[in-house]
Amino acid sequence: MDLSRLADDAGRVLDFEIVSVGGSPLTLSSIIAFLLVLFAFVVVSRMFAAIVRRWLLHRIEVDQGVRYALSRVVQYITLLIGLLVSFQFLGIDVSSLAIFLGALGVGIGLGLQNLTANFVAGVLLLFERPIAVGDRVTVGATEGDVESINMRATTVRSIDNTAVIVPNREFVEQGVVNWSHGDRRQRLNIDVGVSYNSDLKQVIEALIAAGTGHPHVLSIPAADVIFVAFGDSAWEMRLRVWIADPKQHILVRSEINQAIVEEFRNRGVEIPFPQR
Repeated sequence: MDLSRLADDAGRVLDFEIVSVGGSPLTLSSIIAFLLVLFAFVVVSRMFAAIVRRWLLHRIEVDQGVRYALSRVVQYITLLIGLLVSFQFLGIDVSSLAIFLGALGVGIGLGLQNLTANFVAGVLLLFERPIAVGDRVTVGATEGDVESINMRATTVRSIDNTAVIVPNREFVEQGVVNWSHGDRRQRLNIDVGVSYNSDLKQVIEALIAAGTGHPHVLSIPAADVIFVAFGDSAWEMRLRVWIADPKQHILVRSEINQAIVEEFRNRGVEIPFPQR
């Protein structure tokens, strides 16, 4: 086998003009170079993002949400630079490409409005930070922690350990409860009915004892009890307590309910059966 002839044939295949773009020939070799350079920038962008998130910003003690947002911005900028550099290997003038991409963007914007809206919403989430990675949120019927904010959608890890993929636009256009935004303290309202024959003073003392006895309940603001209404078969009482970590509200509520039952039994307070 003539190796030089084989090399010449391979060279002709690689240099074969597939199509001409803007007067520049598009060959198989240029496409391969384009893909290799683009792949390299994808890898480098992820490395840069990891360095920024895990090392650089960690040293200056920036919170987790800010680290994640800035690392994403670094990754997207690196990818954009990589895309522009990659097009040079295709022999395409970037300035003329901008006109083409602008026209293409109009068409894509009309045909893929949902995708475009989710991408723009993702950028807003990263910069305005109404939510951040690690926040406890409620979206629709789903409560969980923000695990990642990506270009199209955000992953929320539910309290049942299920990954829920939420389109970014839902965080911008719809009402989302962020339990971790700003002041993380959360007030729990625990309602209970007691018999009309109960000693009201004993009821209030029992509720306060059940609330303040829990280790996750804050002393400031202090726990209090509200007499809500005269019900059909019971006085309707409400215990109000504050906790520091909103992620614990389900467990704390359950444990306080158990403590209320014990306090009522110890003090002879009756919880009447509901009347239907």
